[in-house]
Amino acid sequence: MADGNITKDIMYDAVSPDDFESMLELDRYNARSTAFDKIISATHDHFWDPLDKKYIDFDEPWDMENEALLPDDQVMSLGVPYVREHLEKTGQKVRFINEMVLWNFSSILHGEQGALNLSASLCHVLKDQGAQEYAANQTREEARHVTAFAKYIKARWGRPRPCGATLQALLVDIIHAPEVYKKIIGMQMLVEGLAMGAFAAGFQYNRDPLARKLFQLVMTDEAFHHKFGKIWADRTIPKLSPEEHALIEDWSAHCFQSLLFNMGSPLQQKAIYADFGLDPERVMNEMRALYQNDESRRERLKSQTNIFRVLIKTLLNAGIITDRTKAFYATYVDMDELKGEGDRMVGDDIAEEGIKYLQEINFKDRVAGAISIAAE
Repeated sequence: MADGNITKDIMYDAVSPDDFESMLELDRYNARSTAFDKIISATHDHFWDPLDKKYIDFDEPWDMENEALLPDDQVMSLGVPYVREHLEKTGQKVRFINEMVLWNFSSILHGEQGALNLSASLCHVLKDQGAQEYAANQTREEARHVTAFAKYIKARWGRPRPCGATLQALLVDIIHAPEVYKKIIGMQMLVEGLAMGAFAAGFQYNRDPLARKLFQLVMTDEAFHHKFGKIWADRTIPKLSPEEHALIEDWSAHCFQSLLFNMGSPLQQKAIYADFGLDPERVMNEMRALYQNDESRRERLKSQTNIFRVLIKTLLNAGIITDRTKAFYATYVDMDELKGEGDRMVGDDIAEEGIKYLQEINFKDRVAGAISIAAE
């Protein structure tokens, strides 16, 4: 562990990114793991091209000036009387909602760029050919996500907003981290878990048919990306020493807490509030007072599509959360209820329907009966 890595399975063995000589070892070529073969083979079933209108057409219209992309109850700050009254008085509520949606889409775009860079970096460090081929496949898929979200933002708003400081700090941390476990937990579990929750919520609540189609197409890929982290957890977590498990558990909790308290904070969105003549400090204080009741916060997190609920479930199913940190997460969700739900994630059904749609396009001449493995 001189480099901080915690490697319990040979297929996650890694080298320094500048150690190309290790990739030329002869024995390495005959030691390819098969753990990722099923996911790699399935990539053809969920192929889609954001530049091809037979998959998705970014010219589909939406009246951005008069039609809100989300219902009021999906924009947390509209629950603050100061915000709602000001926006209704000035006739800016629709534009405010759509600007908040732009913030969310911009965060997703930046997250997809982080996933692209991180999966590409895994190609440089993972020695196992199977793991390396999987990472190369994910890199290709993340690249199309960046293209797709950039095209949607351009079609609806013209230009994205900057990355929030909290998300940027986390992305920089996990992309530059020398420890492979931080890359896998940070991206494949934390950020991908966050994304699956965000996409499921967007698919459920966004009123724009184009946005819903985009979310579903991306989820057909993300459901598989999530599995890479799950395979790592299944083969690594049970073999950790108590000290190693505590290290991973504490780092995960730290990242979760940072995202929970800061990603959607009005202080991160100062520019948006200022554009509408609202005081970010006052919004923050009144929002904190409104949501400080634990029960109301718990009720909000009970939603199957709540992004942080999905994230907690991801960590719990991976075996990362133990009694050491269970009470911390129990502040926000019913942990027993979460455990009783099993391994299926909220996005699996949406992804499976999306895969069927893609199979009809990609393999319309193939014999019917191809089966999705998105939820296996």
